[in-house]
Amino acid sequence: MDGRVLNVQRGDRVDFDVPQIPLPNTTKNTAGYQLSPGMDWIDLFIGSEGTLGIVTEAEVQLLKKPGDVLTGVVFFPSDEAALDAVDSWRNVEGLRMIEYFDRNSLDFLRQRHPETPLDSGAALLIEQENGDIDFWSDHAPEDSWFAASDQDRERFRRFRHALPELVNDTMRRRGFLKLNSDYAVPLERNREMLAYYRAGLREQELDYVIFGHLGDAHVHVNILPNSEPQFQSGQDLMLEFARHAVALGGTVSAEHGLGKRKAHLLNLQYTAEQIESMKKVKKHLDPNWLLNRGNLFDE
Repeated sequence: MDGRVLNVQRGDRVDFDVPQIPLPNTTKNTAGYQLSPGMDWIDLFIGSEGTLGIVTEAEVQLLKKPGDVLTGVVFFPSDEAALDAVDSWRNVEGLRMIEYFDRNSLDFLRQRHPETPLDSGAALLIEQENGDIDFWSDHAPEDSWFAASDQDRERFRRFRHALPELVNDTMRRRGFLKLNSDYAVPLERNREMLAYYRAGLREQELDYVIFGHLGDAHVHVNILPNSEPQFQSGQDLMLEFARHAVALGGTVSAEHGLGKRKAHLLNLQYTAEQIESMKKVKKHLDPNWLLNRGNLFDE
């Protein structure tokens, strides 16, 4: 807020003392400032949600486009079968995507994709660079889909993105906000967290879909309330899910950040002392507390 313009590159260290904040043992984490002594400016600003300064220009490096990408939608009879596949495929060379759809998600998707198998309990969308179709033919159920052309790959992309569109359309008709999670846990707690989600949702008898990045133990629970009592019980359940994710060594925000609506979750993952350390970093760069007020920290 003093008007300084910083022109920094990877490796340029911050010019003030930064404390060490412990990180969860997850593949992703965007909850709060990920602080460590001697960190560089880029790591400080990435994920700070506009609370430390304004990025006016960024230089990026492009990766080479892969020569060939094999895409498929693999259907399973149950969550357990899908989780077994994730565990066995995680280290497949060139595999760059494992996206999960639960049974309720597949029911939603049949509105636009009636060809979705009726007896499927879960599905995984996979992408592999320079993939071998024979490998997947040997390791996937017969009714799975694999892309034989760019047109097929585009169909699978539409399949993936149709789900959040259908969910949002449903909530507009119902007149309520959806309640969605961005929690992640360590890979070894993947099954445990998914089972915990499922048990809580069934106990509360809530309408929901679960989808997302199962390979990272990071799925999105979307609760779809149809009344004010359901909305309130859904909010309580999401808070319970956040506490459980943290108890398993996870994070309350894997990729989307906390913003204003979820700023209260920061207190579940970090101690008051750790949050105060983050606030000191903000005060160093924004002493009048003017940048993106309410983001990350309660005003």
